[in-house]
Amino acid sequence: MLSVTFLGTSAARPTVERNVSGLALEREGETLLFECGEGTQRQMMRYGVSFALSEIFFTHFHADHFLGVIGLVRTLGLQDRQEPLRLYGPRGAKKVLMQAISLGVERVPFPVEIEEIGPGAVIRREPSSTTHHAPRTSQEYEIRVFATEHGGGSVGYALREHDRRGRFDVEKARELGIPEGPLWGKLHKGETITLEDGRHLTPDTLVGPPRPGRLVVITGDTRPCASVVDAAQGADLLVHEATFGEEEKERAKETGHSTAREAAQVALAAKARRLVLSHVSARYSMSADELVKEAKEVFGETMVARDGTVIEVPFVEKGVRGA
Repeated sequence: MLSVTFLGTSAARPTVERNVSGLALEREGETLLFECGEGTQRQMMRYGVSFALSEIFFTHFHADHFLGVIGLVRTLGLQDRQEPLRLYGPRGAKKVLMQAISLGVERVPFPVEIEEIGPGAVIRREPSSTTHHAPRTSQEYEIRVFATEHGGGSVGYALREHDRRGRFDVEKARELGIPEGPLWGKLHKGETITLEDGRHLTPDTLVGPPRPGRLVVITGDTRPCASVVDAAQGADLLVHEATFGEEEKERAKETGHSTAREAAQVALAAKARRLVLSHVSARYSMSADELVKEAKEVFGETMVARDGTVIEVPFVEKGVRGA
């Protein structure tokens, strides 16, 4: 299971309909939080996102993207949390986040680790690693950090799962007289087996080619740029900001944001499978139909998220990613 829950989809300030930036990615029982604007902890309660998370990722440090970490850390402390919480962000993260989480609290009662990361950094999830609250799975992944264009060293994040094993041909295994059980498992793991009659069978006889894992890309605030296109190549889900419509294209340039059409052009260039727009201006708080229309003229598989929108990201079983 891999899903994305939008906790806040408004740009700059909250509205009655939309909170400021926050997004929870849930995968195989693990919860990762991207951005933590004011009010995020209440949005987590409202939309059923677990507080049993270990990591928060920040794209930059404008107030609407990180102020909520103050209340969230305070609440986690009142819940007697003991496990460490790790915070990731671009240059300046240690200073900004340490000041934030110390507000109104004499001492945070659990370890908070802050790591400054930049474009090109890779946060790996290998079989030997351990993540608090997260069950160990055979499907590992990594989070790649890429540059965005919003000033101050802003970054985006791309979660890419490792390739999965190929499909095991059950019918052929039976035809070849391979007894069901451990021998099937060995073949699927890539091991050669020997049957009682002396036959040696290699995995390629029964196991198909590796199947691609999923790729989810979260841009944060940004102008459309080549680094986002590169990071999102063949993405199963691209979450891209769309603060403005085309009538405010110049304002988008001045403020380091994108229009819906520009976000769609990024998705098209990246050959993404699906585009979800977020971080919309307050003028589109009630209805973002205008943004959807503009984007769909360029990239059909587009929608604008609302607070509480949940997007399931399925495996791609056929075809080649990006084809």
